[in-house]
This record gives sequence, structure tokens and C-alpha cells, in this order.
Amino acid sequence: MQKRTFLVTGASKGIGNATAKILGAQGHTVIGLARTAPTEPLSGEFVAVDLLDRKLLKEVLADMSSKYKLDGIFNNVGLVNPEPAEEITEEHLNNCYHVNVSVALQCVQAALPNMKEQKWGRIVNTGSLTVVGVPFRGSYAAAKTALVSLARTWALEFAQYNITANTISPGPIETELFNTNNPPGSESRQRYIDGIPLRRTGTPEEVGEAVSFLMSDKGAFITGQNIFVDGGSSIGKSLI
Repeated sequence: MQKRTFLVTGASKGIGNATAKILGAQGHTVIGLARTAPTEPLSGEFVAVDLLDRKLLKEVLADMSSKYKLDGIFNNVGLVNPEPAEEITEEHLNNCYHVNVSVALQCVQAALPNMKEQKWGRIVNTGSLTVVGVPFRGSYAAAKTALVSLARTWALEFAQYNITANTISPGPIETELFNTNNPPGSESRQRYIDGIPLRRTGTPEEVGEAVSFLMSDKGAFITGQNIFVDGGSSIGKSLI
């Protein structure tokens, strides 16, 4: 297996960190971006950056693309503003779109020159179960739906360069944020589990394995897809 260099946003925690570890264990170099540093070093380099800072992010990406030949991007970082429709502000909507969508676009644009030149590249976006409809997630669901659409568009634009673009949409996953909002034994956690046909939450590693497959040569014929890693939540409740 050829060793690659991948950029991962939101690499310090949860799905991003689990994926970075999996890719690193496979021998790849991982460049991580996030606000806070991971508890363990990555296989490549980590840069602490507030992804809401457009100017700083542009400078960091320019530096990374000059130091490394980026072979792929895992656009994982996300921002959620849970609120009913009548309380969504323009600022919240814009911030949600920037972190989820604009940052992804900036990262892809930074990696494209090398991927096009070598005629090999991988783009994976983190979507969400919310794209099928979840109350009080309007701005987040809209942003994640935009990411799904972008991946489909990129799949068509970049196919001639052997660059694939896909989305992984997780369901309820055992992340720090999920466990804080839905502690073990809580009513809210049980509601989530009741809606999952497999009757359990997922792990960041299970999502990371799906991402790493799409990043590999084995996933070369998969592009433009949105793959749910959600225990069947997007299908509906099991009646059995």
C-alpha cells in the first residue's frame, strides 16, 4: 500500500481523531487542524487554528500545501447550533455554513493542485443523519446537506483526474459531545437508541474505518456517494 498524506480537520477529538489514528496506523502521514491539540501526537503534524478565522485558515492551508503534497482531505470539523427555526440568527447560520461548508471548500482547493497533477486524490466529507430531517437542527442540517451536494458535484468535476469525493453521514456516535448531552442511563440517550435498529450507538472508530476505506485504493470505484454509518437510523425503526 502506497503511503499517502492526508489532511484531517477536527482531528483532536471524536471521529476526526479516531480516523487520524487509523490512517496513521496504516503508515500514512496525517496533518491535523483543530482548535485544541489532541491528547496523543499525530503521525504527521498538528496545527491549532480557529477555523472561524478565515484569514488565519487561509495562511495555514497555504503553508501546509507548500510543505506537503496533500493526497486527500477528510473534511470532518463541524459546528452545531441546536435551535428551533424561529430562533436561528443570521450569525448562527453563517457561522454554521462557514465551519461546515466554507472550510471544506478551502481545504479541497488547497489540495487540488497536487491531486490533479498526480491524477490521484481522495475527498471525504462528514455529513450527518440530520440530512434526512431532525427537529431543531435547521442550520446544521442545511450545512451538512450542502456538503453532500458538494461531494456529488466534485465527484463529477474531478473524475477525470482519478479523484473521488464522498460523504460519510454518522448517526448517534459515542463522542465526548454526545455523551455530555446524553449521559449513559439518561432518557434522551434511550430515545436515540430506541430509534436505532441495531439498538446501540456507534463508535468514532467505526466511522473512521469507513472513512479510511474510502481514502484507500480499495475504495477507488466509489464516488459521489453519501454513506450512512448510523446503525440503520436513516432507514427507520425496526418493527421486530
